[in-house]
Amino acid sequence: MQQADKGWWCWVALSGAAMVALGAYAAHGLPARASSDMVAAVETGVRYQAWHTLAMLALLVWRTQRARAGQRLVLALWLIGTLAFSGSLYAMALLGLNLGIVTPIGGVALIGGWLSLLLVVVLARD
Repeated sequence: MQQADKGWWCWVALSGAAMVALGAYAAHGLPARASSDMVAAVETGVRYQAWHTLAMLALLVWRTQRARAGQRLVLALWLIGTLAFSGSLYAMALLGLNLGIVTPIGGVALIGGWLSLLLVVVLARD
């Protein structure tokens, strides 16, 4: 593992733990306290967080084999996107905050991460 990527690995580990905890809460504790729409919002946040946590994990493994320019940008966009998209859904459902404008911004960052990954692959010189 590259020392420079240690923070990314820590984020992936924390994200994985958080998604399991939030998923369990959405399945077992939240339905008694929130509407079905809010439970569904948390489940959506967990699903997107899960996919992007796994994608970040895969990208970090790829970086250990072949570090490429742009890979950290992909990681950063997925991190920002996950925090904004999933985080805003959690804040709305669990805290009652109205952060609806943040959710689509997070979605755009997630899409930007995938498009950046495409560029990293297309521009690779080997």
